[in-house]
Amino acid sequence: MGSNKIRWIILILVFIATGLNFLDRQVLSITIIKIQKEFHLTDVQYGMVNTSFLISYALMFTIGGRLTDKFGAKLGLAFSVGVWSIASCLHGFMDTFYQLILFRFLLGVGEGGCFPAAAKTVNELFEKKERGFANGIAIGGSAMGAVLAPPLTIWIANQMGWRWSFIIPGIVGLVWLVVWVIIPWNKKRIARQQEALLQQTALVPSKPIPFLKILTNKYAIVFLVIRFLLDPVFYFIMFWIPKYLNEERNVSFDEVGRLLWIPFLALGLSNMIGGYFSDKLLKVGFSINKARKTVMGIAAFLTLGAMFVQGVSSVTWAIGLMSLLMFAHGFWITNYITSISDVFGNTATSTVVGLSGTAGAIAGIILNPLIGLVVQNYSYNPLWIICGLMYPLAFLILMVFIPKIKPITTE
Repeated sequence: MGSNKIRWIILILVFIATGLNFLDRQVLSITIIKIQKEFHLTDVQYGMVNTSFLISYALMFTIGGRLTDKFGAKLGLAFSVGVWSIASCLHGFMDTFYQLILFRFLLGVGEGGCFPAAAKTVNELFEKKERGFANGIAIGGSAMGAVLAPPLTIWIANQMGWRWSFIIPGIVGLVWLVVWVIIPWNKKRIARQQEALLQQTALVPSKPIPFLKILTNKYAIVFLVIRFLLDPVFYFIMFWIPKYLNEERNVSFDEVGRLLWIPFLALGLSNMIGGYFSDKLLKVGFSINKARKTVMGIAAFLTLGAMFVQGVSSVTWAIGLMSLLMFAHGFWITNYITSISDVFGNTATSTVVGLSGTAGAIAGIILNPLIGLVVQNYSYNPLWIICGLMYPLAFLILMVFIPKIKPITTE
């Protein structure tokens, strides 16, 4: 089999991995109704379980990213999927609240390293003119996992019991791990690509950048600030939309399940379209800086529609505007991650992607309680306005503080 075919097969495996990543984390939010009744868990205890996951997830985004930069994408993603698949299976054997907290923490340990390793994989196997589309496919699996999780989890739980809703995806992850380990990587091709990159810009360092130097790097700080600002918008969509539809739009529980997949499908499609569009601009003569920023600028403009969600009268229009927001997010996040790889290459891509994910998770931990206070004391309207304004703000920060997306120098 040719090296070109193998790298696309590897990319498909990454797509499946990111899909499993989102699917496995959503199983608990769907089965918690049954678990709470069986184990008599309080809402406070459920909150503690979610916090356990977020803490390890935030930590491992950075630690996993750094380890992936050191040991390579293949080993990094193998470790991540292996750990979280075992953790998912263990959920199916839990008997106590403390076991659930432990298994949830272990799930976060595995899942935190997934996206830095996915970005590293794309950076190792694809040239810059292909990297946007490849990144779109790699992270697009997460949206597909979010689409599949509700119906698949409910069907397994109804047919076999809620424990199998955790065990079966865990087994699938372990099967994926076997395939991932045995598939050959064309290291000679990777070496040639890295050598070509160094020839294009001799100032790009060939060894991993020291961690403290990354933390003080201007580009890295800007990428982290942007992720800190925007991830709460995504967490708001994931965690609060079912509640919003039910309370504000009088949508039944069953109907929420039939509507919620639509915004995530828009996200999955835009991940790939946004990457393809960016690569297409490169091929027609746009610079890397202009291509990435053009797509992110379009995304920032489209998110302004979120400000009108609360004002539209019909559920159909509300779902349409939410889908537009998620579609724009797909454009943004694909080119955001690709821009990180454009700047840091093989020296620190996983580390910076990991640090940015940690920044976003910390923002989510801090702001989720504040979102609850706003909803309880005011309404959802201020939150929709904020959702519509944050991406233009992030784009302005990008334009001002990173005037040109280019590989970092050794200085």
